[in-house]
Amino acid sequence: MVETTEHIINNSIESDYSKSISLEHRKRFAQFFTPFSIANAMAKWILGNKQLKTVLEPAFGLGVFSRAILSQNKEINIKGFEVDETIFGNAKEYFDDFENVNLHLQDYMYNDWKNKYDGIICNPPYFKFHDYDNKNILKEIETNLKCKLNGFTNLYTLFLLKSIHQLSKNGRCAYIIPSEFLNSDYGKLVKTYLIKSKTLRHIIVIDFEENVFDDALTTASIILCANDNLTDKVQFSNIQSLQDLSKIDEIINKYPNLSETEQTYSFTELNPEIKWKAYYQKQNSIKFKNLVPFSTYAKVVRGIATGSNEYFTFNLSKAKEFNIDEQYLLPCICSAKDAKTSFFTKQDFEELKKSNKSVFLFNAQNSTDKNISSYIQKGESEEINKRFLTASRTPWYSLENRKPAPIWVSVFNRSGLRFIRNEANISNLTSYHCIYPKQTSLFSEIDIDLLFAYLLTDTAKQIFEDNSRQYGNGLQKFEPNDLNKGMMLDLGLLDKQTSNDILKLYKEYKSLILDNKNGDEIIYKIDQILKEKYSEKKHWA
Repeated sequence: MVETTEHIINNSIESDYSKSISLEHRKRFAQFFTPFSIANAMAKWILGNKQLKTVLEPAFGLGVFSRAILSQNKEINIKGFEVDETIFGNAKEYFDDFENVNLHLQDYMYNDWKNKYDGIICNPPYFKFHDYDNKNILKEIETNLKCKLNGFTNLYTLFLLKSIHQLSKNGRCAYIIPSEFLNSDYGKLVKTYLIKSKTLRHIIVIDFEENVFDDALTTASIILCANDNLTDKVQFSNIQSLQDLSKIDEIINKYPNLSETEQTYSFTELNPEIKWKAYYQKQNSIKFKNLVPFSTYAKVVRGIATGSNEYFTFNLSKAKEFNIDEQYLLPCICSAKDAKTSFFTKQDFEELKKSNKSVFLFNAQNSTDKNISSYIQKGESEEINKRFLTASRTPWYSLENRKPAPIWVSVFNRSGLRFIRNEANISNLTSYHCIYPKQTSLFSEIDIDLLFAYLLTDTAKQIFEDNSRQYGNGLQKFEPNDLNKGMMLDLGLLDKQTSNDILKLYKEYKSLILDNKNGDEIIYKIDQILKEKYSEKKHWA
């Protein structure tokens, strides 16, 4: 193999590998490759350390970061760790000519704790917490870093924390990781460590409309750290597209002089308890006064999780096939797309039922019916009873106790939250969260309509958006607590006349929707009433 610059920066290596190795294998090892243009920009941050002699790539893969570094400085000593034998073999071939590249077929999280490096650069694996050795890796972190972390902490952040610990004096670290931890509950302790270490320098959030990693539904952020005490500031930036990468060059060239913008904060100003999107994304809530947490007036919980929808969900054909009487089936919305408008009625349910849609859950906890016993035995023969959720229930085929919620809200969305009035009074699976209005002195039955009218407005959805989690390609997700802790207009401050005006419009809207007509203009009128009452005028451009 000839050592040439072209060989080092060859960007078809990942493409060729992806074509020859199954997607199943790549997902098993969380192999989502970084575009060379991003790897090259991140390498410049590492190369900005004038004392750079040693570099670590903790999740080596095919060495895209090492290739970027070697294309600019072939003398750097590089160490890499990799756990997948297949990709390790490929990488060994590519780097066979480089005596200064030392590769190890070992798990980074269990090795090399005592060594320090001048540069560490990485795209760590992204796994759900139950898909890796979560318990033992957390022990490694807690033992070596002396910090306690949430059990749901994602592996990619554990890589980052270990790497910060391994920076030598003046050492620099560059990671590309999902932005999820910036705005999640488990991220609080991670952010606390980043603040305490005083190494965090820059967080560059790659625009949510662009999915950086092929086959991976996630947003990306570039984390730049330095162990140099040259500044006590952290800067947040947004990159709109891959063509915007020159912004990273600008950051590197200016360092340690960070731009004094509204997105630059001292360590003492950063609050690990809040979603950090408040530091890099304009907040809609600042346009309004008299806000309260949504939990003031309602409680949000997730829908029913069965542990095996294939087993527990039924349509009429399946009920007939297994001779399951309808008395042992719980009416339930099983697919988000089956609720098409803002109101889900008994008629809607009957139509789904007649069209053989899955609208029931197996619900036969106390039955002695022989057909029920036979279906339970079927589940046990297929080991449904041994799955993560079912194994924790007694009996395993019992359903979670979740009464029908008067309002549903979508979990995932691209065009804003969907709120649905559950007039059929049926249950729902996890594609929707349940909203239970609190029966307080404010809310009588009719006031649930007032709450729902508010939830249909753009104002409500935009304020909630401040507390959303962002995924690739513009996808938003809300966990129940994102909504519970999200803000809303304090409807309790509305005078009786305004409340009645809104309820009158709401009834008109409902009538239009049930007649299959468009009611957007009515919701706009409700929105304008609320904006007039609650707007902070100075924030409306």
